Amino acid sequence: MTPRYDAIILGAGAAGMMCAAVAGQRGRRILLVDHAAEPGAKIVISGGGRCNFTNTGTAPDRFLSANPHFAKSALGRYTPADFIALVERHGIAWHEKTLGQLFCDGSARQIVAMLMGECELGGVARAFGQPAMVEHDGTGFRIAIGGRTVTAPAFVIATGGPSIPKIGATDASYRLAKQFGLKLVEPRPALVPLTLGPDEALFRDLAGVSATVVAQAGKAAFREAALFTHRGLSGPAILQASSYWRHGETVAIDFTPDRDADWLVDLKRAQPRASLRRALGLPDRLADALTGRLQIADRLADIPDKALRAAGARLGHWPFRPDGTEGYAKAEVTVGGISTAELSSRTMEARRVPGLYAIGEAVDVTGWLGGYNFQWAWASGSATGNAL
Repeated sequence: MTPRYDAIILGAGAAGMMCAAVAGQRGRRILLVDHAAEPGAKIVISGGGRCNFTNTGTAPDRFLSANPHFAKSALGRYTPADFIALVERHGIAWHEKTLGQLFCDGSARQIVAMLMGECELGGVARAFGQPAMVEHDGTGFRIAIGGRTVTAPAFVIATGGPSIPKIGATDASYRLAKQFGLKLVEPRPALVPLTLGPDEALFRDLAGVSATVVAQAGKAAFREAALFTHRGLSGPAILQASSYWRHGETVAIDFTPDRDADWLVDLKRAQPRASLRRALGLPDRLADALTGRLQIADRLADIPDKALRAAGARLGHWPFRPDGTEGYAKAEVTVGGISTAELSSRTMEARRVPGLYAIGEAVDVTGWLGGYNFQWAWASGSATGNAL
């Protein structure tokens, strides 16, 4: 006989494991499937191996989506405090870094072990290391896995996005969406370094230099470190801005946060012999590059007030026009995915295909850097786990 489950979940990442654990512990017969031999590959490498598993500042306005209201329901019903309680119940020590980011004291593998332990508590069956083919006959789902076939009335797409293909990430979620007639919001790399063209070669020569800046793309602005690389721009501020950046647009960097356009004029009055390079308070190589581009004298007393105001304005809003990104290979997540217009915000079930669900990164909901995407995985996985 063909084995029958209450639900089959494809993808043993953060969202898939959470969904399986919640549903299994509610008494549902669950099969968790993944083409990889081991679960949680992205969890294992996240946060420098310590997994930035949530953020205490989680709020819907820190997520990108074509529908900015979609994530509110799931995020409101499964909060960072809920996941922290789970972590503490398993005795995993953790600490908070800047900006509400929570990390394991030890290894990210503790989070994977915790989630798999929760799956075991729910009696979740596994089929890892085997590709799966999915069919829908109008009443249920039939999945061929490694020479056998299983069925279920519910099927969950938890296969993530194509970011970081070296750990096995694919575009499977998008192929499945098309198979079932679900619309996609065009996916693109997010939380990704930006590349600069030949006209910005001077700044590529600053590889390895970093500074705290405010990076702005569109209406979004982030105050964190920016890092110059041999290909362009990176660092937390740039990764954050990259999610909002589109080809052809500029990214504006404020190299002098909290200073107005007149600050150099005021400094000239107080310290006329001061050096412009030193006044910037930036790493020497960066200060040299910026003042070289400004093409003005170094001693403030030798610079007209008008030129100082212009320099202050430029330093506070220095436009870069990236020619691209470093792509999915270096992107931490993907913006876009399965359109939220296709899904119930409460259960994540497809409106036009009863029994079909999509969760986590597969969906057009993308969080900021700093644990937000994991919180979306836990919240969306919990929402569907409670609906199955």
